[in-house]
Amino acid sequence: MLFKQSSLDKIARKEVTLAFRRWKRPTAKAGGRLTTASGVVLIGDIAVVDISALTEKDASAAGFPTLAALREMLGADDGTPVYRIELKGIEPDERVVLRGEASLSDAEWHILTARFARWDKTAPGHFPSILQAIGAHPEVPAAVLAAKAGVEKLKFKQDVRKLKELGLTESLEVGYRLSPRGEAVLEKLREHRL
Repeated sequence: MLFKQSSLDKIARKEVTLAFRRWKRPTAKAGGRLTTASGVVLIGDIAVVDISALTEKDASAAGFPTLAALREMLGADDGTPVYRIELKGIEPDERVVLRGEASLSDAEWHILTARFARWDKTAPGHFPSILQAIGAHPEVPAAVLAAKAGVEKLKFKQDVRKLKELGLTESLEVGYRLSPRGEAVLEKLREHRL
């Protein structure tokens, strides 16, 4: 489920509290969380609605100037259900805070190395090598980094997302870079030769 930046700003200000989508099946979960560039959108209830039952109030709560504009966005009825998604606001993305924390406690270091070991069972050193590649080649497209690592682009991107969840990498317009935390972890990996 994607949101434009202008919509995210309105969700943060609680000016937009609903979203409507045509989905064959929901791509968000009631009570779930959706990570975006502006933070984590909190999802409330999700329900199928009859498009003919939508109101001007629904359109306004979804950030549309009119009900006609909302219906236009949903498009012609092709049999795909329309879902009403409650938006409960935006919380800060914890990964952003983590990225700036360059000093790691011994406990944090042990947790990270244990996680790398668990992830690297089939290919030892894979995740540290991703950190090294990003550190040496920031702003290089994922396809190029994946080819150098000898893995498929999709797998590489999934693995980078795991590192991002730990606050170690940041996505850029093109490619990635290490966060201050990622640089600190890479330095510790070098010290420990992992």
